[in-house]
Amino acid sequence: MLRLYRKPSKGLIGVDISSTSVKLLELSVKNGRYWVESYALVPLPEGSVVEKNILNPEAIGDALERALNLANVQSNAAAIAIPTSMVISKTIEMDADMTDDEREVQIRMDAEQYIPFPLDEVSLDFEVLSDRLANPNRVNVLLVATRLENVEARSEVLELAGLTPKIADVESFAMENVYKVFADTMPMGVNTVGILDIGHTMTTLSVMQNDKIIYTREQVFGGKQLTQEIQNRYGLSFEEAGRAKKSRTLPDDYDVEVLEPFLEAVVQQAARSLQFFFSSSQFNEIDHILLAGGNANIPGLAKLLQQKLGYRVTIANPFLQMGFSPKIDIKKIENDASSLLVACGLALRSFD
Repeated sequence: MLRLYRKPSKGLIGVDISSTSVKLLELSVKNGRYWVESYALVPLPEGSVVEKNILNPEAIGDALERALNLANVQSNAAAIAIPTSMVISKTIEMDADMTDDEREVQIRMDAEQYIPFPLDEVSLDFEVLSDRLANPNRVNVLLVATRLENVEARSEVLELAGLTPKIADVESFAMENVYKVFADTMPMGVNTVGILDIGHTMTTLSVMQNDKIIYTREQVFGGKQLTQEIQNRYGLSFEEAGRAKKSRTLPDDYDVEVLEPFLEAVVQQAARSLQFFFSSSQFNEIDHILLAGGNANIPGLAKLLQQKLGYRVTIANPFLQMGFSPKIDIKKIENDASSLLVACGLALRSFD
């Protein structure tokens, strides 16, 4: 069974499968600094992944194989991410002096308290946390579980492309992992950060407090709406509309008639997500918003969000302090940076 959290061999390729593309990234360390050795981002046929479920593994495997050829990777070992919404995580108290084997036996005996599926259908793992408890003989243990089919579907795609799946992580843990790498590039005094990830069909607000995700909310809304508006207004196919959106080859009325209403809708969705966070926590403000996902670079979006929401907004870039191998197109990776957070967080598992 592929285990969450398993300690990897050195040199993992981080592979992030989203609804529109496969992204892969390979890192190394030189002189105490991370270097991007290779990366690629290859689009997927529409409908290959729907609501984070893999529906067409062969198409995804083909895209991943193309990405591997483009990137010219050094390793064939890979880390994948399970969507956070497909994972159950619980923090439980256990005796401090138990061995890992004893913990596993105990967790399996008590599993039905925590996991609403038969154990033979589940991939699970655990980690002892460093929290100090009032009772020194007890420790907090993070239990993470997902249906086996969620791991197997992603492993199958890797194997179709000739990769060996070595580690399955969780998207939110990968985000925490990558945020630590560039957290010190944030302005002084920033402790509570909203990461607004605007994907193709889903917008996710993750709130980080002291490098840990304390809140996540997904909304069915994303860049697909903009593509459909372009398609309807200008009589294009969905694929043509997507290409025109990326290349910015659209009629003069596009900005006012199509783009601006979409940007206003993004602001409304972001404001609503923040309001849900404030009403369900002790917080009533955040310090900063990072934009992530394939739509983070839409011209004018960061500025509009900053004006309307009243928080500083910047586009996430995990590579600000990294070096790059000569084969990396710097301009291209800077443009793709906000889409590569999860892939980068997975690649960082090479150095656990």
